[in-house]
Amino acid sequence: MEQVAIITTETRPSPWGVNKPVNQCSLADVMSEQLARELQLEEESHCAPQEALSDEGSFLTGDDIATSSDEVLAQMLQMQFDKEYDAQLLREERKFNGDSKVSISFENYRKVQPYEESDSSGDEVDWQDTRHDPYKAVKPTPTPKKGFIGKGKDITTKHDEVVCGRKNTARMENFAPEFQVGDGIGMDLKLSNQVFNALKQHSISEQRRSARLHDKKEVSTAEKAVDPKTRLLLYKMVNAGTLDTINGCVSTGKESVVFHASGGRLEDQEVPAECALKVFKTTLNEFKNRDKYIKDDYRFKDRFSKLNPRKIIRMWAEKEKHNLKRMQKAGIPCPEVVLLKKHVLVMSFIGKDQVPAPTLKEAKLGLEDSIQAYHEVLSMMKQLYDECNLVHADLSEYNMLWHDGKVWLIDVSQSVEPTHPHGLEFLYRDCRNVSQFFQKAGVTETPNERELFNIVSGLNITSDNQADFLAEIEALEKLNESHVQNHGKKISAFHKDDEGPPLMYDE
Repeated sequence: MEQVAIITTETRPSPWGVNKPVNQCSLADVMSEQLARELQLEEESHCAPQEALSDEGSFLTGDDIATSSDEVLAQMLQMQFDKEYDAQLLREERKFNGDSKVSISFENYRKVQPYEESDSSGDEVDWQDTRHDPYKAVKPTPTPKKGFIGKGKDITTKHDEVVCGRKNTARMENFAPEFQVGDGIGMDLKLSNQVFNALKQHSISEQRRSARLHDKKEVSTAEKAVDPKTRLLLYKMVNAGTLDTINGCVSTGKESVVFHASGGRLEDQEVPAECALKVFKTTLNEFKNRDKYIKDDYRFKDRFSKLNPRKIIRMWAEKEKHNLKRMQKAGIPCPEVVLLKKHVLVMSFIGKDQVPAPTLKEAKLGLEDSIQAYHEVLSMMKQLYDECNLVHADLSEYNMLWHDGKVWLIDVSQSVEPTHPHGLEFLYRDCRNVSQFFQKAGVTETPNERELFNIVSGLNITSDNQADFLAEIEALEKLNESHVQNHGKKISAFHKDDEGPPLMYDE
């Protein structure tokens, strides 16, 4: 006979609510899995936390909600008590402060501290999308929210090191695009204020420097390179057939860059097979201290005052062209002028097979060649002064080439007439450079600079020391300048160079 166990449950009053009576069941039903699942679901439904707040955010009373969880109900009662305590504390604070301009805050005594939501979306770190990244498993730690946590023990403010560090990392995106931060891909990069400020200042400095370099690149001729306007001039020369090809840079200086080119053809002039393109740099830095060579030159004085600083550079190329033509007429070995386009001067190439002729400094001549070179230089200096009415003004072993067994003069853009206010000083400086070079080369017959000056100029200054010699030179220059100013209108002996401005000679 089957024995059936009867399970009874004593119904006891509960202060939290009315318990529902449990239905009686047999021992076989208790052991069934279906009844176990039903009991588990029922237990879970009773233990699930109920909503403790209404839609308006106020706490619900015990009549509004029924629950069987003692923990949830205790939390609700504690929160309601804390809220009432904080309201009372707020009233006490207002009563204590009254209308005083200086108020005392009771915030630290509150039970439920105010919570500050971060509404500044721009300050939050905009982490890169790592959905398709191999490091997507590494997620950045979220920025802690500002405010008080718990009962005021853990305080997070806007000055927190972690908050500031992540905010600085996010603000790095406002830097220049070429400034690589290196953040993202799950990295939790935090930059201190000191590092952030240093990087920000560096970024600003780099932007300013980049802007300066960009402006300079657009309007200037850099070393071994040309600006877009100069490049266009060279392209036009090649397209017009004046030049066949431009092969590359052969020399650079403070004022110009020299390129080698293969000659083409001109209608009224024969173009050499090898040409030298002298491109004057369009930067004004190198010409700041060299305007004295041109502003006091009587051939260009009137035009100099009417031109802007950038067009003065073209005048340098024009000045060298006219000086070379004078030297060419006198038979002085020098480059032959082919064409002038703005600040680009096309000349014959002194050298062979794209290899420029060496300077006297580089040639390392023997004693016989050095003696021959000295006599040639002395003869050319006298021809420049007497026949061309010019002073080189920058004559040295670096501006004289050794080609085909003789000396060639180059770089005469700064050459001036002897009537220039500083013409005799420039001549004395040239004589000093030439005398020192050939004396070092072993040419014993080389006179000193004072004797060489008298030989070239034809003057007879008898001072024995350099100071007195220079003083007499300055006195002659002042006398010459006053003569030109007083009798400038009476000077009528002009002759005109080919395609050049009128040249003035003293009677």
